[in-house]
Amino acid sequence: MKAATSVLAFDLGASSGRAIVGQWNGDILTLEEIHRFPNDPVQVGERLQWDILRLYHEIKQGLLKAKQQQRDLKSMGIDSWAVDFGMLGSRNELLENPYHYRDHRTEGVMEAVNAQLGAARLFARTGIQFLPFNTLYQLVAMKNEGSFALKQSAHLLMIPDLLRFFLTGEIHSEFTNASTTQLLNPITRDWDRDLLDVLALPNKIFSNVVKPGTAVGSIQSSVCEELGISSLPVIAVGEHDTASAVAAVPAAAADFAYLICGTWSLLGTELSEPVLEPLALQYNFTNEGGVQETFRLLKNIMGLWLVQECKRAWDRDGLEVSFADLVQEASQAEPFSCLIDPDDEMFLNPRHMPQQIVDYCRNSGQKPPQSRGQMIRCILESLAFQYRTVLAQTEQLAGKTFSGLHMTGGGIHNKLLCQFTANAIGKPVWAGPVEGSAIGNILMQLISLGELKDLAEARAVVRRSFSMETFEAAEGSAWNEAYQVFLQLKEG
Repeated sequence: MKAATSVLAFDLGASSGRAIVGQWNGDILTLEEIHRFPNDPVQVGERLQWDILRLYHEIKQGLLKAKQQQRDLKSMGIDSWAVDFGMLGSRNELLENPYHYRDHRTEGVMEAVNAQLGAARLFARTGIQFLPFNTLYQLVAMKNEGSFALKQSAHLLMIPDLLRFFLTGEIHSEFTNASTTQLLNPITRDWDRDLLDVLALPNKIFSNVVKPGTAVGSIQSSVCEELGISSLPVIAVGEHDTASAVAAVPAAAADFAYLICGTWSLLGTELSEPVLEPLALQYNFTNEGGVQETFRLLKNIMGLWLVQECKRAWDRDGLEVSFADLVQEASQAEPFSCLIDPDDEMFLNPRHMPQQIVDYCRNSGQKPPQSRGQMIRCILESLAFQYRTVLAQTEQLAGKTFSGLHMTGGGIHNKLLCQFTANAIGKPVWAGPVEGSAIGNILMQLISLGELKDLAEARAVVRRSFSMETFEAAEGSAWNEAYQVFLQLKEG
């Protein structure tokens, strides 16, 4: 058997980050987490921002731990959430902390831009779902408020691009994350310079776009001297964490549907070309860049953010409870006592999520949840019904029928949600692996290093290396009846 090849993946989520060593022995891929750290946004007055230098510090701590453990690493890569970015000035200094996508500065901007350009025109040029926090709307908000950072910026870098720059001194824009900005043309696979001109946004700040799997430099000497480490090649993996997660979906068939489940839920399929037809615009789907010349036709769904924010509110009120306890309470609550539209904008960033859910139920003529268990069950059942809706739309847009749904990400720890999803869609759910984004990050490094041939071989490695749990559909009639109530709520 060949000597093992080890690579280092930094997987940054919207609430935490981790450094994971992937070890490939020619047959099986194994993972070992060597560093984990929180990623808490910081409220400064009315603004919500990321502590990007703390994240960079934690990446250096991960590199130090790899050194201390005497890991013989061949490369490293970083993936993160999408849409957010940092600005560098003329001397390549960071001009301000990156803003969080849930910051309120973009309120009303999407509607104004769509009125100016026309939603159909904008979708035809970018193929991206209309979400109020897209990079496009963040930049227009900065322009409208006369942002000094925008005026002085020499480079715009998405979060992984920015962290890579700190490590290597090299400036590049990775394709999968660039595609989420609503400023990249999916046909040319480059920045839409004409759109930037129409929006009066500076062309010069957008750097060259590189494909996932591209080697984009090595850790520079100043970092190596500081940490006492050897230089290491840095690979631009599928740097949008969803792109990495989809790369790790253990599908054997060419046609499959996936649900990446975490703070956000992302449901869709993988295609070779974007779907830009009017129906995709009507359904508010997105065409994000994938790895290995693919596109991800998908829709963003609010996800377990709803549960996380309920827990945060209860913890803040002194009613601390674990996620496991909340799921247990939900499993014992009455089914279908109330439902919500999880994608209603009132749930995007409320000050108190439980009260927001109570208000939604009252406003829609439903009896609000009377306990924590009822509230969590309401969220999980509503998410499952939204998954059913979006899966049917995905099949219609792709012209395909899927036999089940691959579910990956940290959300699959919530087995009640997995079972509810199978019940709602009336098809099996195949849950696994949990660390999808980190695995996809590692797989793209191995492809770049020549250890794996392509995406099909990489997915075969995932099937051999990680287990899956199957959830079969049950209780069909009750779920079908409740789904009709859910649809009426969304229409109302």
